[in-house]
Amino acid sequence: MGSITIGNFRQLFFDDYFIKDMQNVSRKLHSPVFREIVLSSDSPADKASAMFMVVLKDDGKYKAWYRCDHIGSPEVRNPRHAAYAESKDGIHWEKPSLGLFEINGSKDNNLVWMGPGSNLAPFIDSNPNVREDQRYKAIIRTSKADQHHPIIGTSGGLDAAVYGLVSPDGIHWNLIQDTPILTEGPFDSFNIPFWDPLIQEYVIYTRGIGGVKDSNSQEENIDIKSIEYGKTTWDFFGGVRWIRRSTSKDFINWTPLQDINTGDTPFEHLYTNSCTPYHRAPNIYLMFPSRYVIEHTPDNDWIHGEGVNDIVLMSSRDGINFDRTFMEGFIRPGLDIENWHERGIYMEKGILQTSDNEMSMYLSEHIRYPSSRIRRLTIRTDGFVSVNSGFSGGEFISHDFILEGDQLELNYSTSASGYLKAELQDLEGTPIPGFSIQECPEKFGDEIDGIIKWNNKENLRELLGKSVRLRVALKDADLFSLKFLK
Repeated sequence: MGSITIGNFRQLFFDDYFIKDMQNVSRKLHSPVFREIVLSSDSPADKASAMFMVVLKDDGKYKAWYRCDHIGSPEVRNPRHAAYAESKDGIHWEKPSLGLFEINGSKDNNLVWMGPGSNLAPFIDSNPNVREDQRYKAIIRTSKADQHHPIIGTSGGLDAAVYGLVSPDGIHWNLIQDTPILTEGPFDSFNIPFWDPLIQEYVIYTRGIGGVKDSNSQEENIDIKSIEYGKTTWDFFGGVRWIRRSTSKDFINWTPLQDINTGDTPFEHLYTNSCTPYHRAPNIYLMFPSRYVIEHTPDNDWIHGEGVNDIVLMSSRDGINFDRTFMEGFIRPGLDIENWHERGIYMEKGILQTSDNEMSMYLSEHIRYPSSRIRRLTIRTDGFVSVNSGFSGGEFISHDFILEGDQLELNYSTSASGYLKAELQDLEGTPIPGFSIQECPEKFGDEIDGIIKWNNKENLRELLGKSVRLRVALKDADLFSLKFLK
């Protein structure tokens, strides 16, 4: 890789885009911390389950939509609807009584959608040309349960269709049109849409099938219904559960669905995707699939099927090619035995900045149990991956880039004896006078937005527009992100 473009985007270390060479340092994955239960299956509308949640901030409050299954008749699968919750802090959530739909003879509930379709996935449409009455958009996927609906039942989209919804407020929803926006299934997952302001397009990530002959996935010519590849059983239509992407200019007409690519990493069953552009570095997509491992079944008497799952972390800079540097689990099922089964935990969609130092994420757990619920997780701001150095110290050097900022901001943490130091070099690797390691005091402590100085000078204006490299030396420290401020 030659010179890279970074502009004023924050640099995180999910992949090797920024770093050219490392000596005695490594990239380290950090997992979020389990916090309190924020939503439980404790009302008539969601008595059977609470899962597949989308969270976002709008109008000064945090908002959430989640799938709720209320108890149905013994002959019919529990009906799947969508409910709404809101919060002032992302921690304490309320289920407002909206009075829109009747359940068990009462409209005293928080339901916002009762079909057709299920797995409502909303977003705020920040398209500058959006109509005010379509400021919120969403998708749902249909199934055989919708075959008698007056619209869906005649659309030809049963078990293989995604429909678009619009709303002025996120509460009152309507189909954007009577026909599906996507029809090439499978879609039996929590499919995720959003507007990407950088490419000025709508994006959808859906369920797919990976590794099947003649697909456009990274392992072709596999034509066996059930084989072992690494440790993965290929039992999903001759492949594995995978993820696809489509884009649109108008939310109605979509490009053909395309498999994501994860390089030379082995195929694994990936349920859901929970993809989101990272709000502090919007040029990076983060994806948190639920990895299904069919070969491990903790309870052979579990009636719902084999396997167990955890959550993994993937990142992308173009929306198709996802980096899987970290194959290990990002979130494990943990000590709670009721999370140890197939589909035991799912990551929800959305990352909320609930304080300057902390972000909140959300996890469905106890799925299929009466105690089905959604838990809050927390992680340090930008704290997914760090460049880590032990006590003996180490360093890294970046690829060449054009400097477009006045100051260098670091998100870092050191021990009492640890530190970081930075140096700007020319393209020959020679320290630029005034900005060498020797002229940079040791930076120690724990800050989200620490500013680097050289001999008490922190302004880089004299270097603006020049091609440079960055060298960072660390001892007993973690560097989570950096940014050249403008």
